[in-house]
Amino acid sequence: MKGQIPRVTAHFMRITALIPARYASTRFEGKAIADIMGKPMVQHVYERAARAAFVSEVIVATDDERIAAAVRAFGGRVEMTLGSHETGTDRLAEVAARINSDLIVNVQGDEPLIDPAMIDEAIRPLTLDSSIEMGTLKTRIKTLHDFLSPNVVKVITDKDGFALYFSRSPVPNFRDKWNDLKDEAFESGRLLCYKHVGIYVYRKDFLLQFAKMSPTFLEMSEKLEQLRALENCYRIKVEETMYDSIGVDTPADLEKVIESLMKSH
Repeated sequence: MKGQIPRVTAHFMRITALIPARYASTRFEGKAIADIMGKPMVQHVYERAARAAFVSEVIVATDDERIAAAVRAFGGRVEMTLGSHETGTDRLAEVAARINSDLIVNVQGDEPLIDPAMIDEAIRPLTLDSSIEMGTLKTRIKTLHDFLSPNVVKVITDKDGFALYFSRSPVPNFRDKWNDLKDEAFESGRLLCYKHVGIYVYRKDFLLQFAKMSPTFLEMSEKLEQLRALENCYRIKVEETMYDSIGVDTPADLEKVIESLMKSH
């Protein structure tokens, strides 16, 4: 039918989950291979990504032989990259350029608790609408602490679920409801705002193009790479998820992950 959005199905697509992993980290060196209940962290991420229904293959992208050796030890696939990449996206693009895939999923290597369903939720819109070049996730913010924290990235979307802006600042500004800035208001949804969940899905050609774009003003100001796409007039589809995860940036975060896993076992 004329004007109808072209549709494809995941069944006919090759979808690759790429996990960028580096050894050097200012706050937690070697975190990718930090032990979590007998497995390196990257193995937890790898195994969860492999359980996503839409994912055809999982690959770890790294420039460090210690990480590569850990991945090979548990039978995972690894691709070595240049050590000069400044961002995880650049590392992904290097690997994406040499593999056969329709969609590339950027699964962060420091998300050992990521639910496979989250990966599928991020992928699904790109399997249904070929005009979407890039997708990601959001989840409701339920505490004042997270709303105010610059370490929790907020996202604002339009009525069709496409990103208007990402920010480390508390957005939106509840101008007439500042007395409501309490945990209860966020928990109940009276003050509705969203945390960005850092998983990205790209069409392969778009990822290669995106990696070649120069950093932009807002991207450098907020230190948020996804703003480069918005500033270059590309839309980002943002699906809402009920799930959340714990990113590991410090040894203290690692302890939280271990505690959570022990409770679930």
